[in-house]
Amino acid sequence: MPVISLDRACLAYGHVALLDHAALQIDAGERVGLIGRNGSGKSSLLKALAGLGTLDDGEVWREPGLSIAYVPQEPEFASHDTVFEAVAAGLGEVARVLADYHEITHKVGAGDTADMERMHELQTQLEANDGWRLNSRVEQAISRLALDGDARVDALSGGGKKRVALARALVAEPQLLLLDEPTNHLDVDGILWLEDLLRGYAGAIMVITHDRVFLDGVATRIVELDRGKLVSFPGSFAAYQERKEFMLNEEALANARADKMLAQEEIWIRKGVEARRTRSVGRVQRLERLRAARAARREQQGKVEFKVVRGDASGKLVAELEDVSKRFATAAGDKTVVKDFSCRIQRGDKVGLIGANGTGKTTLLRLILGELQPDAGKVQLGSRIEVAYFDQFRAQLDPEAPLCEVISPGSDYVEIGGTKKHVIGYLEDFLFAPQRARSPVKSLSGGERNRLLLARLFARPANVLVLDEPTNDLDIETLELLEALLQDYSGTVFLVSHDRAFLDNVVTQTIASEGGGQWKEYVGGYSDWLRQRPAGGAARFDATGGPDARPASKVGAGDTAKIKPVERKKLSFKEQRELEQLPARIAALEVEQAALQGRLADPAFYQEPAETQRQAQERLAAVDAEIDSALLRWEALEAKV
Repeated sequence: MPVISLDRACLAYGHVALLDHAALQIDAGERVGLIGRNGSGKSSLLKALAGLGTLDDGEVWREPGLSIAYVPQEPEFASHDTVFEAVAAGLGEVARVLADYHEITHKVGAGDTADMERMHELQTQLEANDGWRLNSRVEQAISRLALDGDARVDALSGGGKKRVALARALVAEPQLLLLDEPTNHLDVDGILWLEDLLRGYAGAIMVITHDRVFLDGVATRIVELDRGKLVSFPGSFAAYQERKEFMLNEEALANARADKMLAQEEIWIRKGVEARRTRSVGRVQRLERLRAARAARREQQGKVEFKVVRGDASGKLVAELEDVSKRFATAAGDKTVVKDFSCRIQRGDKVGLIGANGTGKTTLLRLILGELQPDAGKVQLGSRIEVAYFDQFRAQLDPEAPLCEVISPGSDYVEIGGTKKHVIGYLEDFLFAPQRARSPVKSLSGGERNRLLLARLFARPANVLVLDEPTNDLDIETLELLEALLQDYSGTVFLVSHDRAFLDNVVTQTIASEGGGQWKEYVGGYSDWLRQRPAGGAARFDATGGPDARPASKVGAGDTAKIKPVERKKLSFKEQRELEQLPARIAALEVEQAALQGRLADPAFYQEPAETQRQAQERLAAVDAEIDSALLRWEALEAKV
C-alpha cells in the first residue's frame, strides 16, 4: 500500500529540468535507494516529498496522517542546544517540556524549593502528555548512537552532528524516513550500525547515498534520477548495475536507429524540384516528428575527464617512521593518539587509513608527511616530495569565489602536463557548463564542490596525493572513474575513507587503529583488514554488510581422542526421490527468474498498472527465496550421502 506518491512532477533550476513529468510511488515498509548524478536534483526531490520544497508542476500525494522525518546532508540545530534538546525536538510540542525536565533534574540536588516546585509542575505535564514514554525514547536514541545528552551540539564533530540528526529523526518513529547522504562523516562502525538499524526499521525509507556496499546492504529497490525521469530497479544495487547496462545499450541502439532514419529523411526533403512536386504529406509530417523527438532528447551527461599531472618522481623512500608517539593535552588529561608506531612508505604505495572518528587519522597523516613533529621516535622523509591535499571540509574553497578563480587565480589558462588549456575547457572536463564558470562556489551542490576540489587538486603537479574523505557526496559514476585513476596513478596515495568498496578497489595496504593510540599495518584493503585483524577486535560485520564470520574454535592436541568420526546416514526413499527432483526444480525456477528479470528490465513494463508491477516484484522475490531454499536443501541431502 503506498504511503506517498509523485505524479507528473516538474521542477527546473535555471535552464535545466531536474524533474520532467516524473512519477514515483513508495509503499509501506519499502527501503528505496535514490541515486543519480551530482546536481541531478535528488536533494530537491527529497525536500519536495518531505513538504519542505515546492514543485513547478505536478502533485505529491501523502497518506492522510503520514508522519515524515527528514535528515538533510548538513543538519542544522538551534544555537547552544544540548544533544538532549536537539533530539527531543523531533517529538514536536512536548519537546520543550522534556528539555526543561532534563535540565532541572541536574539542579534539584541543590535543594532549592523553587526548583522542586518547577520539577513537580513539569512531571504533571509529562504525565498528561505521555511524556515518560517519550522521554524514554529520547534517552534510548541517545544511548544507541553513543551520544552524551548534556554535550553541546555546536561542539560536536561532523559525525557527531550527523548522529544527533539521525536520533532526532528516529525518536519520532516516522512512517516515512527520508535520509540525504546519512553516511557522510560517519565512521565505519557508525555506517555498520546504521545499516543494521535501517534493515530492521518498520517504516518506509528513502535514502540518498553513493556508498555501494551500504546500498547493497539496505535497499530493497533502487530508483535512479536520470535526465529528469525516475526509473525503478527492484532488488539490490548489484542487480541495478546489470539492468542499467542493458538499458543503456538498448537506448544507444534506439537512438542510433532514430538518427539514421532522420538523416535519410533530411536527404529526401532536400532533393530537387522534381521530387518536391510529388513529396508525400505524411512523410513530411513524419520528418517533423523525428526532428521534434531529436530536439527533445536529453543525452546522457558525459563523463568526468580525470587526469592527474604527476610531478617529478619522488625518491624511492617517501617516509619511514620508527617508534613514533604523539600525545595531546585535553581537559581529562593527556590523550595518546599515536603510540610506538613504525612503518615504511615507498613510492607507488597506496595506503588506506581506517579508524573511528577521533582516533587520530589526520594526526598520523601529518606525522607521516612531516607536518607535525612527534613527541618521541623518528620520522625520516624522502626526497623530492610534492604533496597535493584533498580536504574533506573543503576549507580550500572560498564560497564567494567564481569557479574559474578557484582553478586558476588571476589567469584564464591552466597548465596541464606542460600544455596550456583554457580554464573553461578544463572545467568542462569536470562537467561544469561554460555558463557556470563565473558562478560562485556557494551555488554548487555538495557533490559539485567535491568535483571542483578534485579539479583544483589535479591541476597541480604532485607525486603524493593525500585524499581525506574524497568520496563524500560524489556520485557513483564519478567514484568509479576516480577509482580507475588512482589505480593507474604511479605516485603515492594516502586515502582516508569510510567507503568500504572504494578502499577495497584502490589501496594496497591499510593502516588501522587498534585503540589506545595503537596502529597496525595490514596488506590489502578493507576486506583484507577484516580477515587479518585479531579475532578479539573483529568488526561486527564483513565488507558486504553481513554478519562477520566468527573464528573457528581451536582443538588442542589432547582433545583429539574426544572427536568422534562423522556418522554417515543413508537417505530414505522419500529423500532420495527429493534429491533426484531438485535439479529439475531449480532449473525451472531459474528459467522463471530470468523471465521475470527480463520483464522488470523492460522500461515499457513500468507503464503497466501499479498492481501488476507489485505482483511481478513479489513473485521475483519469492522465486529468489525458493531457489535459495532449494539449493540449501540439495546441499543438505548431498552432505548426508
